[in-house]
Amino acid sequence: MQRFSRLFLFPSMFMVSSAAAQAPAAAPAPCATPAHRQFDFWVGEWDVHKRDGTKAGQSRVERILEACVIFENWTGATGFAGKSFNLYNATTGRWEQFWVDQSGVRLHLQGGLEGERMVLAGTREKTDPSTGPAQRERISWTPNADGSVRQLWETSKDDGQTWTTSFDGLYRRAGK
Repeated sequence: MQRFSRLFLFPSMFMVSSAAAQAPAAAPAPCATPAHRQFDFWVGEWDVHKRDGTKAGQSRVERILEACVIFENWTGATGFAGKSFNLYNATTGRWEQFWVDQSGVRLHLQGGLEGERMVLAGTREKTDPSTGPAQRERISWTPNADGSVRQLWETSKDDGQTWTTSFDGLYRRAGK
């Protein structure tokens, strides 16, 4: 009986190794290019403070969907919440952000790296077009040497001629 099991095992091993040798090579991950990693400096658990030092909120930023999307889960110090989905669009060669929040605001921003900063901009749709030009939004994220990230959100109500600061915050790793 022992001799029979050894003979049976040998052909089985040959079949497995032969099948493995013929298997096609695994396809590369769809979002593994260096361009897809440009915004990774923002990934992490963050405590966010305004420039005056007051706490603005907390943000959890993580890679999801096989690292093709950078997902932000924002909770402000007052309970205000929002989420953003960020991705590198290989077709356009640009980064895009889709932001939504509990007040019903939604933004679609586009852009990319400018030096070390990620800069995304777009136009906020207006509920009443008779109130003048659409409001422009521009957000930049700048990685700092200490591992923190500065987020500067600017708004223009005159078609980009002048900009005002909507938010200027510092993201520091949670618990540090």
